[in-house]
Formats: sequence, C-alpha cells, structure tokens
Amino acid sequence: MRRVDQFETEAARPPARERMFNAPWTILVICVGLVVLYGLQSMTVSDAEVMALGLTPAALWSGHWDRLFTSLFLHGSWPHVLMNSVAALAFGPPTARLFGGRARGAAAFFAYYLACGALAGVGFVLAAPHDVVPVVGASGAISGLLGGSSRLIEGRGRIGSPLGSTVLGMGAAWVIVNVALGVSGLTPGAEGMPVAWQAHIAGYLAGVLLVGAFARLAGAPSAAFAR
Repeated sequence: MRRVDQFETEAARPPARERMFNAPWTILVICVGLVVLYGLQSMTVSDAEVMALGLTPAALWSGHWDRLFTSLFLHGSWPHVLMNSVAALAFGPPTARLFGGRARGAAAFFAYYLACGALAGVGFVLAAPHDVVPVVGASGAISGLLGGSSRLIEGRGRIGSPLGSTVLGMGAAWVIVNVALGVSGLTPGAEGMPVAWQAHIAGYLAGVLLVGAFARLAGAPSAAFAR
C-alpha cells in the first residue's frame, strides 16, 4: 500500500467546469495585458513603427532577434487582440494552474509563454523564409499554452506523454485548422491580415515539448508527471 497525496487525489477527480473569472491570475495578466498594450499601441505607436517591430525573416537573419519578442506584444486590430485574449482564457488555465501562482511558478509560466512565442516565430521564419509581411500577435505563444494543456488532458491532470493519442489528435486538428486558414486566406479577427499559421503549429509543438522542463523549473511536485 502507499499513501495517496493531495495532488494525486485532485488529479483523479473529473475536471470542474471552468468559470470565466476563475482562471489563474497569470492568465488574467496575459489577457488584460494584451488588451491594455494594444490600447497604448493604437494611441502612441505609428503603423510604421509596428511594421518595424514585427517579425520578418529578413529582420531575424540580420540579427534582430528581439523581434521574436516585440512582435508578441503588438497586434493588428482590436478584433485581433480580443480574439487572442479569449483564446488565452480558453486554452491557458490548465497549464497556468500546473505552474501555480507563487513567484517561482509564475515566473516559470511567463518564461514558458515567451519561449513558446519565440519558437513559434522561429518556426514561421523557417517555414516562410521569403515572407516580407511583418508578423505581429501573441497567437504563437497562446498556441504553446494549448500544447501544454493537451499533455495535461492526456495525463488526466498530470503531464502525459507527448506522443499520447490526445496530444497527437489535438495536434492534428490544430494543423488541419491552421493549414485550412492559410490556404483559404481567411483571417478571422485580423481584418485582412494574413494568418501566420506556421507560427501557430510551431507554437503548439513548442508547448508540447517544453511544458515538462518548465514545470520542473517551477518546482512542480513529482506527482505532476504521469508514470
């Protein structure tokens, strides 16, 4: 016999229905922060400056690695930023709850978010090396939160296998949706801006692969990892 710790007991319970304002504070910071930043952007940053701070392959190859991060905090329109905020609220709470709300966990969570966003940008540049339209938006980082959540769903509250059926199934669905958007040219919420679907796929993959390492950085207990 062995003692069942609190984490294992909670992980075994069916997930409760998520209420809109019951999300971890770290997710609310992202949602509100994106909206506030876009409000400031719309009042103080010119279109030319937004284009200069967006991510393009040429900028990255010329050494402007900061564009991997500056592009995450800019958006093309109010519908664009509101859609990303809603997506963060929908996809992010399971992963954010895993990291916890204390200083160490929150720092690791935000680092995870930024790492997923940066790798999403790298994925976009590698997949579209000749693209000249600057990419802006947090959707690559938010796709990473979806990837992390897929592993928690796979493990029923713990971090499951990256090759589990849930992770692969959600990943396949995410690829199909984003390739369809790329091929069709539909740009929901972006007012005619092209969708960087390659970044969404790369962000999901980054989230799947990095969630375990960053959870350890956050000090998650051993019971958080599926055995």
